[in-house]
Amino acid sequence: MPTRWIALAAPLLWLWGAGPARADASAATGLDCLQLTDASTPDTPRDWLERSLWASHCYEFRARAVRISGDGVRTLALSHDVENGVEREIASYLDGPPVVYERRGRVGRGSPAEAIGTGRAAPAAILARLDGHYQLTLDGASRVAGRDVVRLNIESQDNLRYGHRLWLDKRTGLPLKQVMVGLDGRVLETFQMTELGEPSLYDGTIDFEPLATQPSSPWAARWLPTGYHALPLPNDFGVRSAPVAHRLYSDGLSSFSLFIEPVQRRQRILRAGMHRLGITHAAVRHVRLGERVFQIVAIGEVPPMALARVVEGMEYRPPVGAR
Repeated sequence: MPTRWIALAAPLLWLWGAGPARADASAATGLDCLQLTDASTPDTPRDWLERSLWASHCYEFRARAVRISGDGVRTLALSHDVENGVEREIASYLDGPPVVYERRGRVGRGSPAEAIGTGRAAPAAILARLDGHYQLTLDGASRVAGRDVVRLNIESQDNLRYGHRLWLDKRTGLPLKQVMVGLDGRVLETFQMTELGEPSLYDGTIDFEPLATQPSSPWAARWLPTGYHALPLPNDFGVRSAPVAHRLYSDGLSSFSLFIEPVQRRQRILRAGMHRLGITHAAVRHVRLGERVFQIVAIGEVPPMALARVVEGMEYRPPVGAR
């Protein structure tokens, strides 16, 4: 949240990075959090989103939160720290099964073409992707977790992505409440901090992630949702098994993963069609190429019709001269 927080703990923050869009982030070695010390109060919805991107990386804090979705209500303990330019996030569920998610890492560079596929791209990459696909508006002030906030609405302009509502701390810009909104206007998920210890600004630079390269694959997409782009994956992200091809696509706020693997004999495979787990959907397709069967899976918090069209449009294009 997110956050963007770790993907399974808060689904928006893990899409965000930090660093001002006005700065030439790709030319630097990292993001200087001390620039927030002299930053003025944002005036526009875009400025507030930019401030929130900064805050998600640059403030260290401890918090309690609640996550409300179709599969129930869960409470969490959250923490965000920075040590020697490397971030560490922990989200621990306090009820139900004792699940803990932890992430350590750096930030992707500022160029949209260079943004690392951890979902931690710098704001220049994120903000550049939003134009034409989302509309940002401010919608008054209120209080969350005992702190004054401003509400930012992020409306989808088509049926290929969900909308978001953010309640941003007026002092720091940290998102204290997030709501994901479906195509029909229904609330799909709410993530809200209930207690927040006083955040402290990291007094240094958060390092950039080394650039990763996109591995080659004979599979190509005939169709992708407008605004979504393939992101290179860092070495420690996703599936590393040689037979499995993994791609990550993002429009800056929403994202989905694509997995393609050959089906092995006696391997259990997913049923073809659409699957749902909470607010996450997975579209599955099986393709036979000669004696081999491939399983194609697109999964993410994206409208199911978009995922289904992606998997149906995947085609095998062998290299020239290959049999």
